[in-house]
Amino acid sequence: MNDTAQPAADAIGIGILLGAIFLGLLIGLAIAALICYLVAQNYKAIPAAHRKMEPGKVWLMMIPLFNLYWMFPVFLGLADSFKSYFNSVGDESVGDCGRQLSLWYCISTCLCIIPLVNSIAGLASLVLLIIVLVRASELKKKIGPVA
Repeated sequence: MNDTAQPAADAIGIGILLGAIFLGLLIGLAIAALICYLVAQNYKAIPAAHRKMEPGKVWLMMIPLFNLYWMFPVFLGLADSFKSYFNSVGDESVGDCGRQLSLWYCISTCLCIIPLVNSIAGLASLVLLIIVLVRASELKKKIGPVA
């Protein structure tokens, strides 16, 4: 290669790398927004008297680093909100409404920032998130249509 071709090849490589990073960030934001939307919809299905949090506050999970704290009130509050509603109608068949699963999801997500632990914690976090969202969706269906 001649001397002028090398800087051009380096620039192309850097451009591709920056494009991949930008695309990864965009996909990550879209996934985070989808999670916030799904959780907010679950909160909306719970009668206001039983909600531990208003649905709009769920979107604070989009704030980097703050989300590591905020996911605890969001997910544990969702389980507690469902539990409060089902207790008020006398339905004990729902158990803890996924509170333990939510707690383990939040803990495993926080563990993702620790090197060497993060690969195992990340996989556990993904599996637990899916289980928590499915459980919340089942409970939402059990409540029925929002009035």
